[in-house]
This record gives sequence, C-alpha cells and structure tokens, in this order.
Amino acid sequence: MTLKHVVAAALMTATLVGAPAAVSARPKLTGEEQLAKALTGREAGKPVTCIPLNQSNDTQVIDKTAIVYRIGGTLYVNRPTNADKLDSDNILVTRLSSSQLCRLDTIQLRDRTSGMWNGFVGLQDFVPYTRVKQPAPAPAPAPATN
Repeated sequence: MTLKHVVAAALMTATLVGAPAAVSARPKLTGEEQLAKALTGREAGKPVTCIPLNQSNDTQVIDKTAIVYRIGGTLYVNRPTNADKLDSDNILVTRLSSSQLCRLDTIQLRDRTSGMWNGFVGLQDFVPYTRVKQPAPAPAPAPATN
C-alpha cells in the first residue's frame, strides 16, 4: 500500500467518523422554544382547572417547562410547580381520585432508564390552545360582461 492510499483511507475514515457529530451539532431547542414550536398556529383560551384524562390522545413532556395534553384537536398546556424537574425521558406516574386531572394534583417522575424516582411536579391550571381559524378566501370577482 502506498502512502497515497494510506492518506486516502485515513481521510475517508475521519470523514465517516466525523459525520454523525456534524448531524448532532445542531443546537437543541430550549423548553420554551420547543413549546412555542408545538403551539405554532394556535391561540390560547381561558384556563381550566381540570381536564378529562381518559380522553387524552397524547401527552408530551417539554423539558424543564411544561406538560402538553392533546384532547381531540386541542392542546392543554400545564406549567407545573417544579417544572425544572421535567425531562422528556421521565415516565409520568399519575394517581387519580377521579377521571379528571386537576390543578393541585401531583405527578411523580420516574427515570426511564434506571426506574428510580426522580421527583414530582404539582399541576397548575390547564391552558387550552386551539388552531387559529384561517379566514375564508374572498370570492373571485365575477367576469365582466359586455
């Protein structure tokens, strides 16, 4: 093998090893930025104290910021106390005394990898976000007749 081949092989290896780092070098969004992105095209409604958890289609944890519950087309955002404990890798353990999740309920956090308890958060009011209705396009003017 010539020196030219060794250098070419070394450059190729360095390129392949460095490629994943370049992909993951993209800056991670903060919790507030993640939440803003999730709420794009939506407007806040009047806060409510409880939501029917059995109707929730999806739950998303926004790191150190909020828990987002999807019920139908509405997103309910809860910014709990101890929000700095929220991590998207945590498992939310919720004990309900009724079919609703309410303000002042607590959610225990469990680490997904170790299974260890990671703290808890206390729920606050739920702010509903619905899609902004786009105005209907204006009708096209009628063609002029002579």
